[in-house]
Amino acid sequence: MSPHTTGPHRIRRSVAAGVPLAVIAALVAAGPAIGAPSRTAHVIHTATLGDIPLGTFSNSLLPGTVANDRGVDLGGIGSDIYPTGHKGEFWTVTDRGPNGQIKVSGKKRRTFPVPGFDPAIVKIRVSGSSVKVLDAIPITTSSGKAVTGLSNQEGRDEPPYSYDAQTALSYNPNGLDTEGIVRAADGSFWLVDEYGPSIVHVSARGKVLTRYVPKGLHLTGADYPVVEALPAVYLHRQINRGFEGLTQLPGGDLVIALQSPLSVPDDDTAEASLNTRLLRFSPKKKAVTAEYAYRFDPVDVVDPSEDDTSELKISSVVALDGDRLLVEERTDKAARLQVVKLGRSANILGGAYDDDSASPSLEELDDPAVAGVPVLAKKLVVDLGTVAGVPQKIEGVARVDCDTIALINDNDFGMTDGAEAFDAQGRLVDSGIETTVTYVRLPHGI
Repeated sequence: MSPHTTGPHRIRRSVAAGVPLAVIAALVAAGPAIGAPSRTAHVIHTATLGDIPLGTFSNSLLPGTVANDRGVDLGGIGSDIYPTGHKGEFWTVTDRGPNGQIKVSGKKRRTFPVPGFDPAIVKIRVSGSSVKVLDAIPITTSSGKAVTGLSNQEGRDEPPYSYDAQTALSYNPNGLDTEGIVRAADGSFWLVDEYGPSIVHVSARGKVLTRYVPKGLHLTGADYPVVEALPAVYLHRQINRGFEGLTQLPGGDLVIALQSPLSVPDDDTAEASLNTRLLRFSPKKKAVTAEYAYRFDPVDVVDPSEDDTSELKISSVVALDGDRLLVEERTDKAARLQVVKLGRSANILGGAYDDDSASPSLEELDDPAVAGVPVLAKKLVVDLGTVAGVPQKIEGVARVDCDTIALINDNDFGMTDGAEAFDAQGRLVDSGIETTVTYVRLPHGI
């Protein structure tokens, strides 16, 4: 391979030619092992991403972005999964990159061990027991520079620090903590981001075309267009709990899930609340057209081992047809998939609860229905916490066929929190958690 070859084509050619990006595991020829019919959900196939050094991956897309990957491998692509239309192939997206938390003087600091890492769209194929990288697209600014995954705004986002939490890093208004992904009919992509929170439209080759943020965010200095088009109340997203789930309806509209309740009026309310929100966004109108109230099940129902309500999150939404969605409620250890139906009567956009001075706020309501707030009715499809072989921290769900789903976990790039995440030489002490695509057969169609 020529050292002058750059860009995503280098990734694609090296894999196609059978030359690994260092150490991808050998493929297993056997197809999915489908067992006997079952009346319970069960795993029918798993495949794992091999070890690809993060520096090799990143510098193949944008040369020189990563000077030292600290022994971290490519991971985090489990932030979402979206079918390409070809059997066994999916679009995935990384989040902001390796990050963790270390306490210094009793206060947690957010670390970015590989600050030059650039979030990327990664096309994969499930091939036997391996997840194979087919293509990778860096997410870039209007001038072609890396957006990076660094925090955007001082005073609003977590201050970024070096791997050991000792050195403060610079904020970057271009930075994205990407989570959900869909591909539009024209080949462009839509992503969602936790920082803004924002909806991000990128070209087929990854250039940010427009970032849609809440009204009043006042994000300045970004090297791409920023449009304040979302309700201002979303300025109150919890830190690291912005938009996470994203799906595309048959007509092209997007539905976005807020990961956790808004901090309205405060963080204590958010951490105790069971009420979060979904938005409907029209790419044609470039505007939000509907908003829906969604109520979590109690945390010990979603995860019997957990008693902290603040651990509840929505990480994935999947369009089943024009008005039905599959919604994933989860903690880091368990997840349940629910079906909801959207309807005009459930639209709360522009109502009292989009005003952050509303008292009580939507997030404060113990029973929104009693207060006259329409809440999306749910029907449980599967409790993934009871399905043997399903990894923890599932963040991406895709529909394979009428009774099969594909799941992907976020392995956090093999990182853990705490100073012990890196050795004395500043190299990662890997958690051993791999990125895995898991196929689950459901007892009933969806």
